[in-house]
Amino acid sequence: MRAEFAIFDMDGTLVDSTKIWNQLSREYFSSLGVTPSPQLLEQTAHLSMPETAAFFVQAFHLPCTPEKVAEDINSLMAQHYRLHVPLKPGVLTWLDHLRRAGVAMCVASSTAPALIDLCLRRLEVREYFAFLLSSEEVGAGKDRPDIYLEATRRMGGPPSNTLVFEDLLSAARTAKSAGFALAAVCDESSPCDQEALKNIADYYIPRWDDWAVLEQFLHIFT
Repeated sequence: MRAEFAIFDMDGTLVDSTKIWNQLSREYFSSLGVTPSPQLLEQTAHLSMPETAAFFVQAFHLPCTPEKVAEDINSLMAQHYRLHVPLKPGVLTWLDHLRRAGVAMCVASSTAPALIDLCLRRLEVREYFAFLLSSEEVGAGKDRPDIYLEATRRMGGPPSNTLVFEDLLSAARTAKSAGFALAAVCDESSPCDQEALKNIADYYIPRWDDWAVLEQFLHIFT
């Protein structure tokens, strides 16, 4: 294939934030007297924040609304995006190569729209992307293909020549099932999923700063 369009996930794919999200969620729910298991957190990984908040309110009978839970967690995470969350090493080089090759790029993330923008502007990579799209805006998490299909609609290209970059196994399966080419990105927070990702992916990226992998990719975009 020749890829003319690229859709990037953000957390765990472009930026190294998954461990922060997991730790923050545990700390937040602990403050409410709730201790979610790693398995329970994993069940929400593909959901938007409103979906995640509603899930936890129902699962633990929390004495607050889903809207309040989402607001509180996003407020806590905003501080990390504003100060600490880094780009994964090598991402900037990839973005430069893709832009020079004329690839149209966007971000499709489960994170709230304002937080996506905050993070990518601080890291000075917002300009690489035609637009930023959140699961909240399409009303569905990444267990459904809505966000990827809306991204292709906005970019004007079909799934058949659009490459989706994802680190999350469940989201990767969704994109692949919807007809997209899949570039699976290794994230250290999910070591047990890597073999499964390799098996379903068209391309596998163990590290963005593995320049041999980048060289192999260049023919896709030229």
